[in-house]
Amino acid sequence: MNDQEKHVDHNLQSQIETYLAYLDGLMRRGQQLRETLSANPSDEAAIAATRRWHEDCGQMINQLSGGSKAHWLARAFSQAFLKRSRDGSAAQGATPAEIVQQLLAVLGQAAATLSQTNHEGVAAATNEVPAPHLFDFVHAEKIRPVLERAYADGRNALDKGDFQLALVTYCGILEAIVSDALEHKGLAALLVSGAPADKISEWSFETRLAVAEKAGLIRSGAARLPEITRTYRDRMNEKGEAIPEGVVSERDARRTGQVLHVIMRDLDPGR
Repeated sequence: MNDQEKHVDHNLQSQIETYLAYLDGLMRRGQQLRETLSANPSDEAAIAATRRWHEDCGQMINQLSGGSKAHWLARAFSQAFLKRSRDGSAAQGATPAEIVQQLLAVLGQAAATLSQTNHEGVAAATNEVPAPHLFDFVHAEKIRPVLERAYADGRNALDKGDFQLALVTYCGILEAIVSDALEHKGLAALLVSGAPADKISEWSFETRLAVAEKAGLIRSGAARLPEITRTYRDRMNEKGEAIPEGVVSERDARRTGQVLHVIMRDLDPGR
């Protein structure tokens, strides 16, 4: 394989990793919703969250199927909203929890297919399907692809058990998207919310989160961040790479990723 082929292969693999990362996030949200709806089918907050999740799943499936309703994924997505009788025929009356469970199965099939796709299969698929864009809401377009790659790297680190790298990566993404929202809002407008008069670039990570919340850019999700994230910059070298020292638990890394997803939804209401 020559250098050009290696570069193409790397780019294709990066796209697959990005898809898998987003599918993983969707499935985690779906599992939580299924548990809540199974316990309380009339939970209004869960029902509203489920509608948003349905929309996010639909967008992901639309990208993976290339916008074709005839694609097997698109058909499976549509059929997931139907209740099946014992003979396999469609019936009415699927409960919200049942629909979530059936959609989870579709997402699982999509993830399994992507994971098993070889180089040629990936090339054929990605020539027709655009890579998912998780960070289109970011105003600074030039950093969007950087964030996409970082998101995939964070997920890979988590899967490999490198919890420190995962946490540092997620924090870096979080700081970048919050800073972007603050810059777009403008310092003059932020001062009304009690922001420091210094340049935004000089603010600490914690200050950026606090001002973003006061300004209504994000909700209170940042309060769930583990204490260790407050000093995440201390765990990086001057190149922005994670220093292999200290102890970061799996729980802290996963919670940081969960908070990242929450704040991404805050900054992109259409998700």
